[in-house]
Amino acid sequence: MAETKLVVLDDDPTGSQTVHSCLLLMRWDVDTLYEALQDQAPLFFVLTNTRGMDTQRAADITREVCRNLKQALARMAQAGREIEPIIISRSDSTLRGHYPVETDVIAEELGPFDAHFLIPAFIEGGRITRDAVHYLLVDGKPVPVNETEFARDSVFGYKHAFLPDYIEEKTRGRIRADQVERFSLVDVRNGCLDRLLALTGNVACAVDAESFDDLHAFAEDLNAATRQGKRFLCRSAAGIVSALAALPPQPVAATEMHQYVRNARPGAILVGSHVSKTTRQLQQLLKQPDVAAVEVDVSRLQKESSILLKELIERIRAVHAQGLTPVIFTSRKEIAFDNEHTRLAFGERVSALLMDVVDQLPRDIGFLISKGGITSNDVLSQGLALRTARVLGQILPGCSVVRCPEDHAQFPQLPVVIFPGNVGDDNALATACRRLAGPVSAQRQQAGG
Repeated sequence: MAETKLVVLDDDPTGSQTVHSCLLLMRWDVDTLYEALQDQAPLFFVLTNTRGMDTQRAADITREVCRNLKQALARMAQAGREIEPIIISRSDSTLRGHYPVETDVIAEELGPFDAHFLIPAFIEGGRITRDAVHYLLVDGKPVPVNETEFARDSVFGYKHAFLPDYIEEKTRGRIRADQVERFSLVDVRNGCLDRLLALTGNVACAVDAESFDDLHAFAEDLNAATRQGKRFLCRSAAGIVSALAALPPQPVAATEMHQYVRNARPGAILVGSHVSKTTRQLQQLLKQPDVAAVEVDVSRLQKESSILLKELIERIRAVHAQGLTPVIFTSRKEIAFDNEHTRLAFGERVSALLMDVVDQLPRDIGFLISKGGITSNDVLSQGLALRTARVLGQILPGCSVVRCPEDHAQFPQLPVVIFPGNVGDDNALATACRRLAGPVSAQRQQAGG
């Protein structure tokens, strides 16, 4: 019987937010994929960053990953290890992203599949699905996601929180709402293996979950059906990933992550996300005594990019020399754009500036926190130029810590926090910073210095 391995195509780098000890791949050439298939962890992530791309580029990148993965799987088979992957197209828990483009490409290249499942529940982030309606918990109250700011996204907006209607909307009627198989909370909790074994023809399915137990129950049945020869594709948030992987607790507790900080030194924090939750978290972070604000005025980017970069680096180095952690954040004022192309192009210019900042950070920083999905992807793949990185675990629910390799040219063994834009309460960013600062910072605060 073939081995199974979870292969997660992640449209930004935050999908590892429920797991640990596995590889993140910032490159997807055949050799790197082959290396990941041989890794001892039961899963790995390929960070495609397609949520930051237009539709055609997202499709092209997804196709390239799939074709290279087929070659890597064939090489494994030739070496005597037959692997049957479970493919997960990991995307946003608030339904933003290139659906169905990515799942269509995956089905074309790696299919046929018996079904594809829409599983957006992400308990750590307060996203639940009940009666096929997807909700965001706001102050403990479930709000249908089509009534939130995420549904008004200028690139990935949508009208429906009822998942069958969402699927019909996004597939432009190719898959009708009444054709979507629904797995209710009752189905999930009573067991649905027989139904899973009966699925054929890549039927679209919507899955309810409002607790970790729900996700684990469905994952158990999904794994059992896979062992019996069924081939499934998931379009999901991060929640089902950890349920399918069934990992033990992470090696170092979230509250002890300061153990990874280099020489107990101050770090740097980079904030690119613009969602309102991030702005509230930033406001709380800037109240902390060991940080200093470094605002990036993106309105100057068009005409003064080189001057702006020089000023930022001088400010960051001055803050670092004072023993403080610079909080580098893009100006919060929302800029209007005429179309999607213009918005994405401007976003790429902002990211390029931020990556120049990362490249010139003081070499002895103790840690780096990257706030925002696309920002974090660029930090890993461009700013730090990583090919792969291993997830150490979570410093907060939904916030992964990875580490640069020992032979990294600029920042060997630097711990990097991947902090999604829409995760955590208002104090979460400040909490992550305090946990990395550790006992040394706490003692300094108590001493008044």
